[in-house]
Amino acid sequence: MVAQSHFIFEELADLLAGMNPDQVLAFHTSAKAQQRLEELLWKNKDSGLNEAEKHEVEQFMLVEHIVSLAKARALKKISAPSR
Repeated sequence: MVAQSHFIFEELADLLAGMNPDQVLAFHTSAKAQQRLEELLWKNKDSGLNEAEKHEVEQFMLVEHIVSLAKARALKKISAPSR
C-alpha cells in the first residue's frame, strides 16, 4: 500500500503518463538544471549545504521521483497489449 504522504505523487505521475507516454519517456532534465544539481551535490561533498540549498536538492529529488513514477506508468501503458 502506498503511504498517504506519497499519494499525490502517484496521482501526478498517472496524470503525466496519461498525457503522452512517448513524451514522458523522452523527458530529460535540462542541462541547466542538471548542472545546478551537480554543483549542489559537489558542494555538499566539499563543504556542505545551507538550508536553502538542502531544500533545493530535496526539490530536485522530489521531481525526479515523480518523473520516474510517470515514466514507469508510461512504459507500462505503451507496453500493454491493445484490446
